[in-house]
Formats: sequence, structure tokens, C-alpha cells
Amino acid sequence: MALIVQKYGGTSVGSVDRIKNVAAKVKKARAQGHDVIVVVSAMSGETNRLIELAKAINERPDPRELDVLVSTGEQVTIALLCMALLNEGLPAQSYTGAQVHILTDSAFTKARIMDIDGQRIRASLKEGKVVVVAGFQGVDSDGNITTLGRGGSDTTAVALAAALKADECQIYTDVDGVYTTDPRVVPEARRLKTITFEEMLEMASLGSKVLQIRSVEFAGKYNVPLRVLSSFEEGEGTLITFEDNQMEQVQISGIAFNRDEAKLTILGVPDQPGVAARILGAVGQANIEVDMIIQNVGRDNTTDFTFTVHRNDYSKALEILKATAEQLNAREVSGDNKIVKISLVGVGMRSHAGVAGTMFKALADEGINIRMISTSEIKISVVVDEKYLELGVRALHSAFNLAQE
Repeated sequence: MALIVQKYGGTSVGSVDRIKNVAAKVKKARAQGHDVIVVVSAMSGETNRLIELAKAINERPDPRELDVLVSTGEQVTIALLCMALLNEGLPAQSYTGAQVHILTDSAFTKARIMDIDGQRIRASLKEGKVVVVAGFQGVDSDGNITTLGRGGSDTTAVALAAALKADECQIYTDVDGVYTTDPRVVPEARRLKTITFEEMLEMASLGSKVLQIRSVEFAGKYNVPLRVLSSFEEGEGTLITFEDNQMEQVQISGIAFNRDEAKLTILGVPDQPGVAARILGAVGQANIEVDMIIQNVGRDNTTDFTFTVHRNDYSKALEILKATAEQLNAREVSGDNKIVKISLVGVGMRSHAGVAGTMFKALADEGINIRMISTSEIKISVVVDEKYLELGVRALHSAFNLAQE
């Protein structure tokens, strides 16, 4: 008998009918002989509604009291789901994060899980019950209710699976798995049967929004097999696991992209030690994250320095860079907030040469100019003009035959 943790997000429990649908899925897993722990989010839109109520009283609500408020969304869902399971003839019991002692630090609204006491859950499972746990919440050492930040229910599910040594953690969403790229851009994009933790982390950080990054990190750290499935249709989904020998045959697993990019360039800065620190230090002090960085070869004792930031930070970063340019007697500052980043991801890059060449040729054949390039062991990212995003993704998807298994 396997122990399975199933997690259902807000859209999966967004109405009474959908909660009944979840109960039917749980019943099916039980009929297959599995023990089941279910982790649920608040019904879709509920957390936002509660935050708006808080802000109607105070634009900057007290974080402790905000956690007390928003944690009630999940409490509604666990009770309703247990009622639906009991209607299906399944013994079930609901628990808040505090009741099963999901111990967190005291960083209200963005707490991190420190420990889980699985005793109460194990006792309920031994009694033959389906255990339903509120996601997204925990309790600190002083007994205060805490929440884990947006997408925290994924982390709750993975942490429970790790603590109780579950055989699999299944994340049910509104998509039926992880795809080679966004099917809205490339209709022939293919659902992947498997992907490594490493690849999934890269995809998530580069723009793929299927899973919360923290939950993937957690699963990789504690070796919890993760499966992404659809709440609304049957299927095997995508298994996220450690690298196996078969995966070496695949050069590229997927293409991620990010529309929220902007680039800044400072021309003619003194080519001497400490200049990069002065440029990026000022940007970092303004709490602006820098992504890709390129420094050109120096000429006439000067160099050019280019970096990318999130598009929302573009104006602020440009202002800071102009002030830095004056201090450094730089020649010029320029910027562009009409760029995008396209990234190839695949553990197969480690053992396959020629990936970059194929990528650059495919883009060149479409007349797409590459503005910046960044590489790591399992990814290659390029910055191109925004207007070429969809054309570029489609060209690369075709060049690497990602529609074929």
C-alpha cells in the first residue's frame, strides 16, 4: 500500500461541484489501495478577497493579524472537502496547519517550514481515515498562526510528503503536466512524461509558472517524487524526479521564456577594478535584482557594461544608472524595455555538443538578432527584441524537434 500526498489548488476547489470532483478523485486513489493525505488551498479568489477586506481597514495591515485572517480561507476548504468525502462513504478528518504542528519561523506572510510532527496524521491514517490538511499555513514556536506566502500550499504538500516518507506527491492544477513550452505559443508543444528537479527549477525560474520554485527545491532536497496532474482530466501528468540514464539521450527538455525583461547599458566607463561593483552596488541597494550581465573588452582604457532587470524596475534602474554614469564620467547611458528572454533547458546539454550552434542558426534563419547570451551547465538564454518572442520560440521548438518523443 502506497502513501500518496495529493495537493489541490484554488481553481481545483473553486466551487462546491469542484470540491465534489476532488472527493471523487480521492475515492479513486483509495479504491486502488492507497493511503491518502490531501492538502488544499483556499477556494479561488478567496485569499484576494480577504486581503482586500484587510486593506479596507488598513492599507498596510499588521502581518500577524493578516496571517490570522487569510489562513481562514483554507479552513473553509478542508471542512467542505471532508464533508464531501464523508458523503462518498470515506472516513475523513480535517486539520489546520497548527493542529498537525507544521512548525515555521515567525516571518509572518512569508514563513518557512522548520519541522513537521507527523504523529497525529499517522494516527488518523492508521484508523483508515483520509487526512485533509490546510495548505499555506503553519504555527510558530509561540503558537502564532503563520502563512507561507503565495503558492505555499505546494510547499506544504511536499514538506508533508518528505516528513511522512510518502511514495509520491501529486500536485493537481489546471494544466495536465509540464510541457516542452507554452502550448498557447506553440500548439504542438508536447507534455513531458518526466523532467528532472534541476530542469524544473530552471524552467520555473526562467518563466514557467507550473510549480512554485520553493516546492521544487524542497522536493529535490528531500528526494520526494513530484507529479503534476490535471484536476479536470485524466492522465499520467509529468513526473519530476532525479536524472536517469535515459535522460542523457535528450538534448533539450523545454523552452522557457520571460516577457518581463528590460536591459540597460552604460558606455565608456573606466576599465579598472571596482567599476562593476560601483555600477551594480547602487542598483542592488535599491533592491533591484539583476539577471544577465555582459562587459565588453576594454578599449582606450574604457569599457561598456550591459545588464538586465525586471521590466517593472526599468525606470528606477535607469535613473540610478544615470547618476552613477555622472560619478564615473561615463560617455552615455541607454536602455530598452522592449526585450524578452528565451531559454533552452536540458540536462542533456552536459553530454551533447552543438546545442548553442543549433540555437543560434535557428534564430539567424528567421532574421532574429541576439542581443545578449547567458549560459549555465543545463541552460542557454538569449535576449531578443520583444516582437520576435513567438517566432523565436516556435523556430527553436522546431529546430530541436521537441514535438517528437
